[in-house]
Amino acid sequence: MAWFVYVARCSDDSLYCGIARDVAARIAEHDAGTGAKYTRGRGPLQVVLTRRCRDKSKALRLEYAIKQLSRPAKQALVESPAKVLALARRVGDLGGVQQRL
Repeated sequence: MAWFVYVARCSDDSLYCGIARDVAARIAEHDAGTGAKYTRGRGPLQVVLTRRCRDKSKALRLEYAIKQLSRPAKQALVESPAKVLALARRVGDLGGVQQRL
């Protein structure tokens, strides 16, 4: 089963990045208040970007790279799928499929 990196927009307009095997189930956990501490009280979340990765290691590396970006850079990433591909290549994940939601 594949791993996914996702970027979600919180109700306060902040962006949250995480990994999951089932993004919809993970977002439901965030919205229920049982997900990451950062997202508690910031729901409901809206997934704005997902990318399938080859394995968990690649997903973790891409998640870390996204979390290191500034807010404007994260916003640009959400708006341009080509930037996600470039970042994924930089961290060594060439086998993923990007999706925009």
